[in-house]
Amino acid sequence: MSKKINNDESCSEKNHLNSGSCLCGKITFAVKAFLPLVGHCHCTMCQKFHGAAFSTFVEVKQQDLQWLSGEKLLTSYRAENNSVRKFCSCCGSSLVFESTFNRTENTLEISLAAFDRFAQDDSSNEIIPSPDAHLYVASKVKWLTINDGLPQFKAYRDNN
Repeated sequence: MSKKINNDESCSEKNHLNSGSCLCGKITFAVKAFLPLVGHCHCTMCQKFHGAAFSTFVEVKQQDLQWLSGEKLLTSYRAENNSVRKFCSCCGSSLVFESTFNRTENTLEISLAAFDRFAQDDSSNEIIPSPDAHLYVASKVKWLTINDGLPQFKAYRDNN
C-alpha cells in the first residue's frame, strides 16, 4: 500500500532509505531525504532528454544521495544554459538534473520515476513525494491537456 505525503514531511527515517536504479540496473542509488519541491517540468530540454511530454524531478541534498553501484557509468550532458543532465551510459536512463542553482545550493534533482522503493512510515506504507506544480508550461507539448489541479507556471515557479 502506498501513501502520498505532503511535501513538508520528511523521508529520513533511520534504516528506511528511498532507493532507485536505471533501466538496466547497473546504476543503483539511495536517498535519505527529499526536499519539498517536486515538479513536472515541461521545458523543451526535458521533453527531448526524456522522450516524453514532461519529466518529474524531486530535489535532494547532495549529501543525502549515495551511489550504491555503477556511479562510473553515469554520463553527463552539459547544455548551453550550463545545466547538466546525467544518464546511464549502458541503457540511457535519465537520472539526474543539475542547474547552476543546484550547484550553488549543493542539491540535485533526481527523476522520480527512477525510484524503485520509498521509505515507509510506522504502518509500512510507502511515503511517496507528491508533485506540487507544473513548470515551464509555456513550452508544453500541444497535445497534452493538464487538468490535475496543480499550479501551472509559465517558467520556473514564477508568479503566474
